[in-house]
Amino acid sequence: MALSPAFLDELRARTPLPGLIGRKTRLLKSGRNWKGCCPFHGEKTPSFYVYDDHFHCFGCGAHGDAISFLMRAEGAAFPEAVERLAAEAGMDVPKPSAQEVARDRRARDLHAVMEAAAQAYHRRLFLPEGRAALDYLLRRGVKDQTIRDFTLGWAPGGRGALAADLRAEGVTETQMIEAGLLREGEGGEPSRDFFYARVMFPIRDRRGRVIAFGGRILGDGQPKYVNSPETPLFRKRMGLYGLDLAREGAFRGATAVAVEGYTDVIALHQAGFTGAVAPLGTALTPEQLEELWRISPEPVLCFDGDAAGARAAARAAELALPLISTERTLRFATLPAGEDPDTLVARRGRSAFQAVLDAARPMSDALFGLITEGRPAVTPEQRAAMRNRLAGAAGAIPDKSLAAEYRRVLLDRFFAASRVKPGTRPPPRRPARPAIEAGPVRAERARMMFAIILRHAWLLPQVEEALGLLELPPGPAAQLRDAILAWPVAAEPLDSEGLIAHLALYGAEDAVAWALMPTGLPLAAGPQALPGEVEEGFWHFFLRLRGEADLIEDQQEARQTLAETNDPAAQRRLILVTEALDAIRRGEGASGASGDAA
Repeated sequence: MALSPAFLDELRARTPLPGLIGRKTRLLKSGRNWKGCCPFHGEKTPSFYVYDDHFHCFGCGAHGDAISFLMRAEGAAFPEAVERLAAEAGMDVPKPSAQEVARDRRARDLHAVMEAAAQAYHRRLFLPEGRAALDYLLRRGVKDQTIRDFTLGWAPGGRGALAADLRAEGVTETQMIEAGLLREGEGGEPSRDFFYARVMFPIRDRRGRVIAFGGRILGDGQPKYVNSPETPLFRKRMGLYGLDLAREGAFRGATAVAVEGYTDVIALHQAGFTGAVAPLGTALTPEQLEELWRISPEPVLCFDGDAAGARAAARAAELALPLISTERTLRFATLPAGEDPDTLVARRGRSAFQAVLDAARPMSDALFGLITEGRPAVTPEQRAAMRNRLAGAAGAIPDKSLAAEYRRVLLDRFFAASRVKPGTRPPPRRPARPAIEAGPVRAERARMMFAIILRHAWLLPQVEEALGLLELPPGPAAQLRDAILAWPVAAEPLDSEGLIAHLALYGAEDAVAWALMPTGLPLAAGPQALPGEVEEGFWHFFLRLRGEADLIEDQQEARQTLAETNDPAAQRRLILVTEALDAIRRGEGASGASGDAA
């Protein structure tokens, strides 16, 4: 029986495994999965687990999907099992025509062609011609084992190299063109390679079969990334990079998280985040969300912490609303400004990205922020428009009870936010405890923090209250803090020159010179630093001047503020506080004071 993979995948998706298997053995809910005694061998302690799309017995090793369960449990042949399941699912089993049989055989052949191409590209990465590509990967921190796990490769610049490799394995030129490996020649010209002079990333389907490639150019050429054309095996909107490995990672308890790029996925898997995937060079599609939900009921979508990231998050939320249900939803995470997952784990370690995941917001929280951020709601007209937008978003959810809950939550937050008077200040924080650290490391951290303030005086109104909480080392740091807090910021322009002039009148010229010594200054103290980088740099050093007990309380307060306000600034604060706590508990030394330096 030659049946298309698309039909079999839909049949499996329409067959609830707990209901099917529950006819043979009693199942109990275990988290988001089910467990019971194995129907294939006698046991008294349950070791048989049922997941969304497969079952597995940790006792006898039985493993499979709905079709294989019916074949094993009732001795049904494959055609009989398919017929019975299709009848229950209300599907007609297609009768394959001769053309469909031939197409199915051709698809199986093309999978073999693509696997052969992946291995050919991989071999060339380790030849002298691939040295520049291998060095690029190693500079990016990709380890040799990771290169092999992802079968990364190199497409050489010379014409015909791949075709020569594959002809030796019996692959025809027609097959290579159909697989998207060659471009058909025009006007009598010979066919030519689709990929050349690029680092190669094999793209696999959920079963681990190579269906396409992504290629990255070395250097600054454009386009930076090129994906395979659409073929009988590959539709760009249907797949996710790293999906086969993420399925295994999620099965073992990893968080399913969608990031932007191929190298982000590789870096995260290497750092232990084995549930990471990425769309194939486009914004997320409904089909890709469905794939994510097949491996986790609550995956995390991770976005950049800039305006483009906010727009991408808003598009994803709008896309997801008609698709969510009580059984599947999303969480939204935001990266620190100027970072992507690849650079974040490289510069700050695994704990930095874990903090991003820990601060991920539920769908309802993220939705409120995405709808209201940057939109005033002061006049009656503006407030009515905002209420309509919030109610409209909730109305896009098909499940009526869930839509009603979203509407209630969104409007409750809207009315609660409306009751806060503009310009009110939060209650004063408790006095700081004496700091735990002392010595040159604290002095250097204080110098970095004051250099950022001196170069970006507009930051001062946001941080002056926090400055008053610090117990600083005696000398220039304490002198600068006292002089800065004496500056009447409400009466003078908030610029660097004005602040430095005030400090000179206060007799703090030497302290200013100490803070602005160019050695080791962080990027955030540079004149070209973006506002987000400046804020993050200040809080990075401020938090490392706090003691552990203070930071624990800061973390609790940041969590509460995030839950109450859904403010992106509160989310960034929670991430930074968590990173600072991790640094202290690791016993971070002097490197922690200058790790962000230019």
